[in-house]
Amino acid sequence: MDFSRHLDCLAADYDRLRAVVGTGADVPVPTCPGWTVADLTRHVGDVYLHKTLAMREGVEPEPWPPAEFAEEEPTALLDRGYTALRAEFATRAPRDPAATWYAPDQSVGFWIRRMAQETVVHRIDAELAAGQAVAPVPADLAVDGIDELLKVFAAYSVAAWGDYFTDVLDGSPGRTVLLRAGDAAWRVRTGPGEFAVTDGAGGGTADVTLSGSPQAVLRRLWNREAAGAEGAVAVEGAIEAAEELRRCIVVATQ
Repeated sequence: MDFSRHLDCLAADYDRLRAVVGTGADVPVPTCPGWTVADLTRHVGDVYLHKTLAMREGVEPEPWPPAEFAEEEPTALLDRGYTALRAEFATRAPRDPAATWYAPDQSVGFWIRRMAQETVVHRIDAELAAGQAVAPVPADLAVDGIDELLKVFAAYSVAAWGDYFTDVLDGSPGRTVLLRAGDAAWRVRTGPGEFAVTDGAGGGTADVTLSGSPQAVLRRLWNREAAGAEGAVAVEGAIEAAEELRRCIVVATQ
């Protein structure tokens, strides 16, 4: 995806998110245990403002969020955060430097992509909490989100902060997971201290294959899976291999 497309998706999903969170602030969010819609709304606003400062100041601000944010009405904080984020993106080129937690990419473009993906996932959270139909995720955004989750979150986290994955991977016999999302595919190899991702289906057998539409696979990997056959992901093979993948992603995205 190019960055203009990410920004278009960010705008569309923000509009949908904002419309959904405007009511039912005290409703629990089933995919974010312990959160209400108000908590979800505040979180997204916090994230937008945090990334705005990471670009503006050249360092990710810590500690975060500031105490005074707790006094701000959640939708007002969300609106303020989004306005600030888009204004910051408008003044910078994707290749401009920006502080990020992902060492290989210290650019504004990293945050453009990350905020598009952050917003679509939390838009789904809001829709599920409100009991509303989940709007479709465009196939290109979903494929990009799967790629980001596997490579930027999971593979990088295992390489950079391997100690966090000891409980998941140290006892692994070495497994191969094949993911198919429409026409896109990835092969993941796990093992002690290992989480390697290659593009394409590759050759040889896999311990487990997960396949479905791009949005179905994205939602499964983010633990926002759709109910019913229409949104289901087919799992063929060793369920323990799929569970190992799931546990790695949970640790990487905490």
